Amino acid sequence: MTLSESQKKYLRGLGHSLKPLIMVGDAGLSEALLAEFDSTLQHHELIKVRVRAGDREARDAMIEKLCEVSSATLVQRIGNVALVYRANPDKKPEKRLRIPSN
Repeated sequence: MTLSESQKKYLRGLGHSLKPLIMVGDAGLSEALLAEFDSTLQHHELIKVRVRAGDREARDAMIEKLCEVSSATLVQRIGNVALVYRANPDKKPEKRLRIPSN
């Protein structure tokens, strides 16, 4: 899903007060971590992920892989923390995260 800059700005505002729900450690991206990431993202739609990696390239590669595997969109990355969004069409309409159309 491609987000416009105004939609990303809105999501960054919502994500500001969130705490990281998923922590990626030195072990990297295991099957269990990917499953937990997917279920958490399905439930919350907008989550923060903390990635502990040795260098910048490894961290960015892990974040990219997480987004690619789960069809999520990276909203923002600051340091070791990434803000990730994926809409859940299976949720009841009143419980979905509503983002502006543009």
